[in-house]
Amino acid sequence: MKLTNNHNLPQTFINVLERPTYSKGKSNITATELLNSPRIVQLKRKHWDDIEQDASEMVWSLFGTAVHGVLEHGKDENHIVEERIHAKVNNWNISGAIDLQEINEDGIIISDYKVTSDWAVMNEKDDWHNQLNLYAYLVELVKKQPVKKLQIVAIIRNWSSRDAKTRDGYPQAPIVVIDIPVWPFEKRESYVHERIALHEEAFFDAETGGAVKECTAEEMWEKPEKFAVKKEGGVRAKSVHDTRDEAVAALPPKGYFIEHRVGERTRCASFCQVNQFCSQYQTYLSTKETV
Repeated sequence: MKLTNNHNLPQTFINVLERPTYSKGKSNITATELLNSPRIVQLKRKHWDDIEQDASEMVWSLFGTAVHGVLEHGKDENHIVEERIHAKVNNWNISGAIDLQEINEDGIIISDYKVTSDWAVMNEKDDWHNQLNLYAYLVELVKKQPVKKLQIVAIIRNWSSRDAKTRDGYPQAPIVVIDIPVWPFEKRESYVHERIALHEEAFFDAETGGAVKECTAEEMWEKPEKFAVKKEGGVRAKSVHDTRDEAVAALPPKGYFIEHRVGERTRCASFCQVNQFCSQYQTYLSTKETV
């Protein structure tokens, strides 16, 4: 990947970004990749040397890396910090780097530290449940010890003391611990096998020149278009509909209008490193341009 510095960040930041400590070792696939869209993983594999990313887009991930230094400095005797665990499942060597394991007599507590937004904390992600339970599966498979608890330690980069006082459900501190339900072992195992099968298919298609399966709406963070009935001069919608016809039917005789809320693929547009190489997204863009 080519690192750019379009906003002239200090060289110290650039040096850290150019000297990553991350390594997936001899694993075929990491936990992060296994959870990701198989299409994105294969496009990254094919175009890695052509991908460009600006340093300014990586600042918060850099802070996430800095948190690991805090963990190392603050660990207790029963803590294992930043351990990469390898397990062979269906002939795939999977690895996952776990931020913190607290080893207790009655089981292990797994914690994942995230530098994230207040919105993410208030709208808990399914991805967090999948990731932590994948870690729990690897730990129990390799260490033969039960995992008794999973948690996200969220460091909220845009936390506001004002919002904490005025908004319902807003985090009351800039660091929040979120408990993640521990799935039964069978559910975790089934999930891992399902993800391996998807990536195995995508890898085969990529290697043999086939068409790699397209990303799902969920993987693209797709928001479908909507039609809102709004009062003239008003801010909030009276009602929101899937089609224009439904909105027209709900439109009061006077004083209201229909607002077209254009659909979008949020991840594709702003958070995918390989969108320029993705025929699925490029076709979508060309369709939007002709509407």
